[in-house]
Amino acid sequence: MKFACHAGNMKLGILLLVTGCLVTNAFAGSDGFTGIQCGSDIAKALTGKRMSNERIVDLEKRHADLALKDLGASEISDRLSCISWLICGSEFMLLQDGSIARDVLKVPPHSKTSPLFIGTCEMNGKESKDIVVAILDNEKETGASALTAKGRVENRSEGNEVC
Repeated sequence: MKFACHAGNMKLGILLLVTGCLVTNAFAGSDGFTGIQCGSDIAKALTGKRMSNERIVDLEKRHADLALKDLGASEISDRLSCISWLICGSEFMLLQDGSIARDVLKVPPHSKTSPLFIGTCEMNGKESKDIVVAILDNEKETGASALTAKGRVENRSEGNEVC
């Protein structure tokens, strides 16, 4: 009788071991970029996904088919981060709450003459608490900059910054 009880425990142990291996293999290498394809709606596909906190070089290597490249990050608050990725030749900005991508924007091309801006600004002479993400359209002749993403103007020529 002892042998039968021992065999039952052994079968249960083997079953748990096999199940554990299958579950581990199913989730190994899975991250927010898994299943993304070039040519698809990448922003929509990434929104709501759990992003990995593994080494960037490992993520970029695993997703070489997406030409994935980390472009940097900014901390918005204790919980929120703004993380930029080059995916399939286009820049995407992820607003992450912990490890979850809450919102994803496809970022228009920007350069030294039309730089990306992340920060706060003044509205009616008061500092705004909102964080603004925009591409500035610098006009060299007037000294003014326009926020092309929302059409709001930042007038540096008069020393005022107005969004």
